[in-house]
Amino acid sequence: MASTAEHDAMRRALAIAGRGPRGVNPQVGAVLLSPAGEVLAEGWHRGAGTPHAEVDALSRLAPGAARGATAVVTLEPCNHHGRTGPCSEALIAAGVARVVYSVADPGDHSSGGAARLREAGVDVEAGVLASEGAALLDSWLTVQRLGRPHVTVKWAQSLDGRAAAADGTSQWITGPAARAHVHRRRAAADAIVAGTGTVLADDPALTARAEDGSLLESQPVPVVVGTRAVPASAALRRHPHGFLQFPGDAASGGLAAVLEDLRARGAQRVFVEGGPALASSFLREGLADELLVYVAPVLLGGERLALHDLDVTTIADARRFTLAAVAPLGDDLLLTLRPREDVPSGPATVARSEAQREGVL
Repeated sequence: MASTAEHDAMRRALAIAGRGPRGVNPQVGAVLLSPAGEVLAEGWHRGAGTPHAEVDALSRLAPGAARGATAVVTLEPCNHHGRTGPCSEALIAAGVARVVYSVADPGDHSSGGAARLREAGVDVEAGVLASEGAALLDSWLTVQRLGRPHVTVKWAQSLDGRAAAADGTSQWITGPAARAHVHRRRAAADAIVAGTGTVLADDPALTARAEDGSLLESQPVPVVVGTRAVPASAALRRHPHGFLQFPGDAASGGLAAVLEDLRARGAQRVFVEGGPALASSFLREGLADELLVYVAPVLLGGERLALHDLDVTTIADARRFTLAAVAPLGDDLLLTLRPREDVPSGPATVARSEAQREGVL
């Protein structure tokens, strides 16, 4: 069982991991502890081709100073030769006596570090602050496990589950704090997806903006799904990155192909806010890894629901989620939800369950 000092070190490792860049490589942090639980050194991964977190931490100590130490790492030490050598071998060579990590490495070529460490007589403990570690690495883990970007589906709704009033107006259901939060989440994504219905009805810019209306430094690439043309006068055509359009029918299983294409273009995080039809399609296909539901304290009534048909005909088929967080945003409430791993939630979840049975995950 991990000690209090190891839990504290893992929290520190998770914090410093976030200093590294998001990209094709995971954000990883490491803290080295003495046998007495004192911090000897820490390190983090600074991007492709740079030393991994464990090696970065070891480099800050004199030769031999890590003998008998405990390495606390957010991700299982790698066990392969890439641009750098295996971290498992570096830890063994340094004489580290114990390794504590948060999340197992699901990579086909990079996993196996824990087994190699145990073979060398190193004490290994896995799963310390696992939920926090998985949250840090969510997009990278999705890419590794499922071969597609991590998908966040967002919508705003009234207390009675409506996305718009009877006349179709929807600006604004939520208040300024919720809208500012949406823009920060947009900025954290590589691509933002909307359907042509939303583009034609609302003429969104699909940019990430500050509260004063200025563009944030990071801008997701806009992606439009649908066959109808985007008008020449559309705000989307003035986006700094232009936009991509996929003419496939999202309602007939084409979203997996869209995600595959975006992954090939380097996207790891996809933000979906394209209206009820598109959100429902992602949910039906089991392609939503996270839901952000902004609930406003208003009642609208009528037929304009925030979601459309989800192919649920009986309560046993209900799409069930884990409530990961609840946060007030001004007068509104943000619910963050993730699919429950113990119940099916669509075709992609079935595929994930099969992979788990085969030992891939």
